[in-house]
Amino acid sequence: MDAQGIKTILVTGPTGYIGGRLIPRLLAGGYRVRALARHPEDLAGRPWSGSVDVLKGDVFCGAGLAEALAGADAAYYLIHSMADTADFEAFEEVSARNFAAAAKAAGVKKIIYLGGLGGDAAGLSHHLHSRHRVGEILRAAGLNVAEFRAAIIVGSGSISFEMIRYLVERLPFIPCFRYLRDTRCQPVAIRDVLAYLAAALVSAAADGKIVEIGGAGVHTYRDMMRIYAETRGLKRNFFSCVLWSPDLSSRLIGLITPVPAVLARPLLESLRNDVVCSTDAALRLFPEIKPLDYRTAVQYALMRINENNVETSWTTAYEPHYAKPCSFIDTEGLILQDHFITVEAPAENVFKVFSGIGGERGWFYAQWLWDLKALQDRLTGGVGMRRGRRHPDVIHQGEVLDFWRVERVVDGRMLLLRAEMKLPGKGWLQFEAKPRDERSSILRMTAYFEPRGFLGNLYWHSLYPVHTYIFRGLVREIRRRALALKEPYVH
Repeated sequence: MDAQGIKTILVTGPTGYIGGRLIPRLLAGGYRVRALARHPEDLAGRPWSGSVDVLKGDVFCGAGLAEALAGADAAYYLIHSMADTADFEAFEEVSARNFAAAAKAAGVKKIIYLGGLGGDAAGLSHHLHSRHRVGEILRAAGLNVAEFRAAIIVGSGSISFEMIRYLVERLPFIPCFRYLRDTRCQPVAIRDVLAYLAAALVSAAADGKIVEIGGAGVHTYRDMMRIYAETRGLKRNFFSCVLWSPDLSSRLIGLITPVPAVLARPLLESLRNDVVCSTDAALRLFPEIKPLDYRTAVQYALMRINENNVETSWTTAYEPHYAKPCSFIDTEGLILQDHFITVEAPAENVFKVFSGIGGERGWFYAQWLWDLKALQDRLTGGVGMRRGRRHPDVIHQGEVLDFWRVERVVDGRMLLLRAEMKLPGKGWLQFEAKPRDERSSILRMTAYFEPRGFLGNLYWHSLYPVHTYIFRGLVREIRRRALALKEPYVH
């Protein structure tokens, strides 16, 4: 127990970018941690999941809050509804009110909240205004709130960093409208954000305060892209662009980067607001934390990416509003397409191959058809294939895999993916490796589709020949790669 008598901590948003990194650090500090998640099964593959009390709940609906907060000494509010709906402001207000009322009733000693930088003035973007409004609601309930406000968080897997990274990597000529040239930002490294959030537990320095946190340096957005390019050894040219439309720009970002337009737009609208610390309070209140400069933070992020050591990513928490998760149930109304093949290799080897599909490796067979589908999905506002995967070999339940979501993993045996591309129905793709004996197995690949009306049935049946061509070739290619593994795979 720390100096403030805090022992049991609730973390909301555990599947998110910040929450997923904060929890193992709290466990290392000796705290008893609870995690409140809408889909607890998505945490099953995390290295720390067995050390955390995972509870099912929904802050927007108020479900599970009383149980999660009962007996908690402190709670982290790390929920952001921007990924769930275009009308995220209303969702965030309702969620904050529900959480505040439940925390007040439970007698929680401290709430630690991470919001966004920006002056409380007219013209604040919807995104930043909503972030500030959540803090106001938590304080208005009479809670002891330590609110940290940050601008761009620089780290592997951070949505803002990924936007910069992909734009610079893919555009040799980068258009710069006025906000990119003139608006100032004070980016902060993810490790520093986590340090502040953890320090607030053992110190009362931020209690009842709004603490602005930032890195060592202020930059324009053009400067941040230039520094990224220099760090990567890329030559990039910037040119002035007079015309700018948040809608058009967000759609362009949706095509070039893994970030969908629905998320890019509110972030782009915030570019008109300077997001710079107005005081040095964070440095005075937490002198032990020495924030990194932007260039160093970029170097650390790239090192993590190059090492395939991305701890969490924004993609894990993002689920398109048109593809809300639903567990797979084998019921009437499903169309399925099965493909079997015998493989003269252990089931574990077959699993190693198909669990490594996607991302940089691609989809093994008829890649141009997968790319064509991804392009069509992007052009219609879908997620496309650019989300990739967090790690080339390790896949956990709840993670994204290109335009799929990993719904279930049975290590060494099975992988079930749920489609998150735009479809006239719901789709799943399942890979199974069933042992025959010690040296051979059966590979089964099954596509399931639940059509929505006439168009759904038309879609499936019209593409049946294409699917047959792809799936037959895919199982043969998985077999070939499994046979090429010389040593048995040990998981």
